[in-house]
Amino acid sequence: MEDLVANLGYVAVFIGTFLEGETILALAGVAAAHGYMSYWAIVGVAIVGAFLGDQACFFIGRRYGHRILKRFPTLAAKAPRVQDILRRWDAAAVIVLRFAYGLRIAGPIVIGTCGISPWRLAFFNFIGTLIWAPLIAGIGYVAGYALHEWLGKLKHAQMGLLVAIVLAALIAWYIFHRRKRGAPAPKQ
Repeated sequence: MEDLVANLGYVAVFIGTFLEGETILALAGVAAAHGYMSYWAIVGVAIVGAFLGDQACFFIGRRYGHRILKRFPTLAAKAPRVQDILRRWDAAAVIVLRFAYGLRIAGPIVIGTCGISPWRLAFFNFIGTLIWAPLIAGIGYVAGYALHEWLGKLKHAQMGLLVAIVLAALIAWYIFHRRKRGAPAPKQ
């Protein structure tokens, strides 16, 4: 398993961040906390994957965005509001959109319908990925490290935990059977 994570982990991070990203990047951060992958290599791969994924979706939206919006009416209903926000605050909207869970594919497609310059989008998209990738991988890293520490302490307490579980089960069994014997018979 360790070899699989070490060999294919970076490919999974690239594909995952190209498509959506948060979950796979956080899990890669957990793997880095356990020493299976390099944190900074994960961040670098995530920056490239997320940037290229957003740029590809932007160009799809630029070329086919209106057809896509016609095909998905719920997305089309939200598009005018998003387009209005993008026309007013395009730089901030592009950066913040990076952190909107579930909008990583739809967001750049809608941005592509707004007429924003591809170079301007690329610049602010890159800034967004420079903030997003280390933050999400860092959350996974910290969570993985905390989990590792907690499980390490749990190993020392395993025997005590096992005894407590057995005692709780015995007490529950005793109470259940005592109540069962003392309960009146059902009337017919």
